[in-house]
Amino acid sequence: MAEPAQQPPQPSGGKRKGKAQYVQAKRARRGDAGPRQLEPGLQGILITCNMNERKCVEEAYSLLNEYGDDMYGPEKFTDKDQQPSGSEGEDDDMEAALKKEVGDIKASTEMRLRRFQSVESGANNVVFIRTLGIEPEKLVHHILQDMYKTKKKKTRVILRMLPISGTCKAFLEDMKKYAETFLEPWFKAPNKGTFQIVYKSRNNSHMNREEVIKELAGIVGSLNSENKVDLTNPQYTVVVEIIKAVCCLSVVKDYMLFRKYNLQEVVKSAKDPPQPHSKLGNGKEAKLEPEAKLNQKDPSEGKNNQQVVPENNEELEQTKPKSESQVVNEEGAKPELADQVTEGSKSNENDHS
Repeated sequence: MAEPAQQPPQPSGGKRKGKAQYVQAKRARRGDAGPRQLEPGLQGILITCNMNERKCVEEAYSLLNEYGDDMYGPEKFTDKDQQPSGSEGEDDDMEAALKKEVGDIKASTEMRLRRFQSVESGANNVVFIRTLGIEPEKLVHHILQDMYKTKKKKTRVILRMLPISGTCKAFLEDMKKYAETFLEPWFKAPNKGTFQIVYKSRNNSHMNREEVIKELAGIVGSLNSENKVDLTNPQYTVVVEIIKAVCCLSVVKDYMLFRKYNLQEVVKSAKDPPQPHSKLGNGKEAKLEPEAKLNQKDPSEGKNNQQVVPENNEELEQTKPKSESQVVNEEGAKPELADQVTEGSKSNENDHS
């Protein structure tokens, strides 16, 4: 009896190899249901939270499903009759039985692909929800618009909810190549608009903030020379979120109106009547920031001031050094303006729930 017990340990190298094969098979099986971590080529929603990622995912699913059903109708799954039928009488053959099992697993996971699926983000207190068949920027804008109007608080641990329309490798050349086509729908002539660039980096030390902003601002300017930068009330905000070796990009509207897409802040100031996004007007429109004094300390109008202002009240999720940068130009000078940078705005973003 001691012999069979000793036989498995005997090929020790084989045992280790076998375990690795099991792990690979498990990962491959998971891959059938979609990626399990943030990677290039995804769309989704990046969510920061208040120290409780598990609860954050629950809240995110609840909120996204509620508004997703409202915008796109109830989620539909593949018909069950499309499930492959069992093999006829070939179960005795082990190879055929194995193929059948793999086919069944693949088919069932494909049928279970969800509209929203949480994947590993690669940063603490940051959750990434992959999306399928929806436009993240429209859905998140719809959520914030509704919460802004109703002032009804729907989350406890979710802080900010940023749509991510595309991801690429977080290397300058990859980002430039990707951004050239990514930014076209908003900024390529005849389209034009005022914009700002918001940059944040997590768990990444090889990217240079100034270089990224300079390149992206240059691309926006090359798409249409009439694109102008405005920090106070831009029509579009280019969101750049870098996590490890992945760059997440999106272009959002009403970034200032919706308190930097902060779900805790957007429901505040009930005394202020909700107003729709207005076109640019006179620089400092108090309607956007009644009680929170957001963005009241921008560079003075009429001057091409270069200024770096430290951001003092960042979100709780920032356990590592991060930065948020915005391209600023009050006079609307042409977007070579990347030398005019503000390190975050001095907005007091109360992210505590």
